Amino acid sequence: MNITERAKAKTPKFFRVLRTIGLSLLAVSGSIIAAPIALPASIVTIAGYVAVAGGVLSAVSQVTVDDEVKEKLKTEGEINSE
Repeated sequence: MNITERAKAKTPKFFRVLRTIGLSLLAVSGSIIAAPIALPASIVTIAGYVAVAGGVLSAVSQVTVDDEVKEKLKTEGEINSE
């Protein structure tokens, strides 16, 4: 199963929730980083770290596949390769 198939396959509900949380963190931290007002450097630095964490959380959650779907795709791949 390559990365494209993993990204297109069904994601379990728990990881869909985590993906949404990660995207929310990414959006909020992006807003803080791009704020037109002067913010303390520590807040901008923390927002940068939160943006990275949100991006990683979303990416990992997106490519997590349900075991049943993975087995189904694996057996279909074996049938198609014969």
